[in-house]
Amino acid sequence: MVWISLFIFVVTLTLVIWQPRGLSIGYPAVGGAILALLTGVVTMTDVAEVTSIVWNATFALIGIIIISLIMDEIGFFEWSALHMARLSNGDGRLMFVYVILLGTVVSALFTNDGTALILTPIVLAQVRALKLDTRMVLAFVMASGFIADTSSLPFVVSNLVNIVSADYFDIGFAEYAAHMVLPNLFSVVGSLLVLFLYFRKDIPKRVDLTQLKQPHEAIRDQGLFRLSWLILGVLLVGFFISESIHTPVSFIITGAAAIFCLAARTSKVIQMRRIMKEAPWVVVIFSIGMYVVVWGVHNARLTDLVRMMLDTLVEDGLLATTIGTGFIAAVLSSLMNNLPTVMFNALAITGTHAEGVLREAMIYANIIGSDLGPKITPIGSLATLLWLHVLGRKDVKITWGQYFRTGIVLTVPTLLLTLLGLYVTLRFIG
Repeated sequence: MVWISLFIFVVTLTLVIWQPRGLSIGYPAVGGAILALLTGVVTMTDVAEVTSIVWNATFALIGIIIISLIMDEIGFFEWSALHMARLSNGDGRLMFVYVILLGTVVSALFTNDGTALILTPIVLAQVRALKLDTRMVLAFVMASGFIADTSSLPFVVSNLVNIVSADYFDIGFAEYAAHMVLPNLFSVVGSLLVLFLYFRKDIPKRVDLTQLKQPHEAIRDQGLFRLSWLILGVLLVGFFISESIHTPVSFIITGAAAIFCLAARTSKVIQMRRIMKEAPWVVVIFSIGMYVVVWGVHNARLTDLVRMMLDTLVEDGLLATTIGTGFIAAVLSSLMNNLPTVMFNALAITGTHAEGVLREAMIYANIIGSDLGPKITPIGSLATLLWLHVLGRKDVKITWGQYFRTGIVLTVPTLLLTLLGLYVTLRFIG
């Protein structure tokens, strides 16, 4: 049973990452789940339990992507990027910092996948319009891709990983944010430092902003642009009160998305049929299928290996537990993708002897490791795979070797600093 479940997992993950002949990620995930059922690795009861865990995360992600696609069509993100560029007053180093800060905000509110899909091509178009050389363009593109994951910690909705963990351990939106705001600040500061130091020779000292259009020229529908601010306000309020009114965040997000869709139907510049077609419906199938496969690995008791390592860390105290759990999650995420990793480790954490603050350290460090760790390799997260796909369509080629050499140098110090931020939160703030 162990070898069968492991074989199904490896083959499924390989096909998801490889996507031969453009095969959608949903098909191998469903195929792996069906094979797991047929071989007895999982049961229908397991499928039902997995569905109860991941449905909220999946539909929340789809709602956010629909909202972000509409806002992209309106010109909201291009307007934001143009404003950030003009705030730099032509200083290339400030512009580099502002691009990272914009990515931080977009990832926090629209998920890391939203940043990879939407902000990256906008940043790429702008730096190309500034007529920067290839080396300088790559610095800005790598920065926008890196920050997509490293700044996706602060809210439950900032990353699919966060939602899955929060649902699994029954963590409310406000409780989650209280634990992750400081680590996210550490992560953003760490990202700024490592990105600036790594690309310092590639960042232009001055840029000619006359090559860019005015921010107001990016807005394609003023009515929907104004409505988008109201939608964002409603979402933020809804997120924080969702726990008190016992409402899943996906209900709030999909409700806002539905209102936005209805308003956009009357717009002359928004093609709702194309937007709905581009929405990641396949993620629903992928999420359930992939997590069923992971549950099969759990049933084969392979999560016991991680559980034993975590129990060993508990004996060495809070700092060791926090950093150790985070790096275990990071390594596994970089090797087998962060979506299966966060569930795999969550199942292992459930079986440990950790209690109180040590258990909290494991839960949140697992999230941090699964959010940041994927940046080490190109296969670590769906956002990175989407990012590479977007760049490939824009004739920007980044080899896997080139990515790994950059990713490991940038990720390790940022991850360590972020985990220290979590330790400070748990040790001194609570």
